[in-house]
Amino acid sequence: MKIEILGTGCPKCKKLEQNARKALDDIDIKAEVIKVTDINEIIDYGVMSLPAIVIGGEVKCFGRIPDIEEIKKWLK
Repeated sequence: MKIEILGTGCPKCKKLEQNARKALDDIDIKAEVIKVTDINEIIDYGVMSLPAIVIGGEVKCFGRIPDIEEIKKWLK
């Protein structure tokens, strides 16, 4: 499984990455977490605001920081 965190490296993007890693740890799932900072790659996903999270190639959320429980639901 691949999880992509789309963002420029702002505090919100970093918090989203932390939440994603914590969710993975809590439910003991192994996944590759990738930070995508290239604006052209982000645009390719059609994301209009940051941060965003992509799980398995599908944009799950953008423009806000989902909590750990919400991310766990997407991972299951």
